[in-house]
Amino acid sequence: MDLFDRIMELSQYGYFCSQIIAILMLEMTGEENPGLVKAMGGLDGGVGYTQGCCGCMTGGACMLSYFTGKGEETGFEAPCHKPAMAEFTRWFEEEMTAEYGGIDCRDITGGNPAKRVEYCPQLIAASFEKCVEILQNQGVL
Repeated sequence: MDLFDRIMELSQYGYFCSQIIAILMLEMTGEENPGLVKAMGGLDGGVGYTQGCCGCMTGGACMLSYFTGKGEETGFEAPCHKPAMAEFTRWFEEEMTAEYGGIDCRDITGGNPAKRVEYCPQLIAASFEKCVEILQNQGVL
C-alpha cells in the first residue's frame, strides 16, 4: 500500500492530520504508542479544532522532535533539533502560504469542511515526506 492509500485508510478510521502523521511515524519505526496517537489528536483541526495552525505543521514538528528532541532529565536534544525544526516550519509556511494563503486550517480550507477531503490527504503526505527527508539529510534516519 502506498503512502496516499494508507493516509486515506487512516482517514476512514476517523483519524485526522497530526494523528495520521504520528501513526505513519510509528509504523515506520515499528513501534506502537496509542497514547501518543491520542495526544496528537489535540492538534487536529488547527489545534483543538479551532481552525488555527494546521495539524500537518504541528504534527510534523512533533514528528521531528520525536527523533531529535530532549526526552530525559539528563538527556539533550540532538544538535540537529533546532535546524530540523526551522527547515520544516520554513518549508511549510512558504509552501502553504504560496498555495493557500497561510498556514492555518481556515486559510487552507477557506473555512469549508469539504475542502479537508480534497486538500488534507496531500498535505499530510507532503508533510510526512518532508519530515522523513529532513531526518534522512540530518543522518537521523
